[in-house]
Amino acid sequence: MTPAVLDATIAGPMNKFAEYGIKILPGVAALPEGFSCGAAPGGIREEGRLDVGVLFSELPCASAGVYTRNAVKAAPLLVTREAIEGGDVRAVVTNSGNANAATGERGIADARRMQEVAAEALGVGAGEVAVASTGVVGEYLPMEKVARGIRGACEALGRGGEGFARAILTTDTRTKGCVARCEVSGRDVEVWGVAKGSGMIHPNMGTMLAFLATDAAVEKKYLQELLREATRRTFNRVTVDGDTSPNDMAIALANGAAGNVPVAKDSPDHPAFAAAVEGVMRHLAREIARDGEGATKLIEVSVEGARDEESAAALARAVAGSNLVKAAVFGEDANWGRVLVAMGYSGAPFDPGRVEIRFGDVVVFSGGEPAAYDEAEAGAALSGEEVRISARLDEGDGSAEAWGCDLTHGYVEINGSYRT
Repeated sequence: MTPAVLDATIAGPMNKFAEYGIKILPGVAALPEGFSCGAAPGGIREEGRLDVGVLFSELPCASAGVYTRNAVKAAPLLVTREAIEGGDVRAVVTNSGNANAATGERGIADARRMQEVAAEALGVGAGEVAVASTGVVGEYLPMEKVARGIRGACEALGRGGEGFARAILTTDTRTKGCVARCEVSGRDVEVWGVAKGSGMIHPNMGTMLAFLATDAAVEKKYLQELLREATRRTFNRVTVDGDTSPNDMAIALANGAAGNVPVAKDSPDHPAFAAAVEGVMRHLAREIARDGEGATKLIEVSVEGARDEESAAALARAVAGSNLVKAAVFGEDANWGRVLVAMGYSGAPFDPGRVEIRFGDVVVFSGGEPAAYDEAEAGAALSGEEVRISARLDEGDGSAEAWGCDLTHGYVEINGSYRT
């Protein structure tokens, strides 16, 4: 069955997808031309579980990456950043269950060994392989098992992406992926993406692992700028629990198999291609928030009329990240005061007397005082699996969205025994 176009995810103040005829399809689809991936059980986690994955391009790629700003940076992140900044990568090797973080020189050596094993199996240079790990911090990788898993994943390479998407999961309850299709210089191109993320989500990059692959030809410098800008608008606006991981990274690979004129910042195809990339990342960001540890509701916060986009983003993130707002949404308690107070400590300038706050379509605060609303209707606006909180200011034309989830008993249960 062909997946439905994600109309719900392309509505809102930053919608440019319809303008360029971009279709964004949910689910872990087949990869773009020239890409393949595979997965295998490496024995890091419970017996038989997929925990090692490989993403590979048959063609050389332009590559880009963005990384955590946490001062604690995991060994695979350091090795990957070196590879992308020093040249280009065309493969990614991943493992879940062990973050290989806070593991010193041995951790660096193990990450390089993962590069080497994958490179040997794929017939490329070790410097053409990025490494990503996720899981428990402060434990050494069982490298004999990991190496066996890498070889198995390389033997399992194919166009389907489901196994790879499963192999990167930790406490996630589902895989997260989508593909965008658009036209670039007369050629049909695809932008494919998968991600993992459920807990330790409060990005200063994007607290997660995310991998994008496209068959479009793209200039490297432009790809890096595009990934960074799209991250600012998407992954950096997700919050689950206020914690930022040492392993966060998003990697984009572009192999040019579509045969288009390479996209650059000044090319006429830049707006459409940029919208496709941002559309994929926006969908992944929403899915990470939806799958927050213990979550039962996705919270989308929309701010319009702020002084500028940066102010709107700060306001939206403050509301989405407020534990009191998250708990109120879980209890379906229309406590709009928590929203207003979170906006007040966001650091963004605004006049509380000129703010309108809505839960769904219900106006709960306006003009500096409580609005006349029906309490039952306001509570009902918080009862679904997706909850929308919106604020309209009268400061300028800045707008932004942020995504979070409710705070439940399940979050404490998961994190009370995460390591043991």
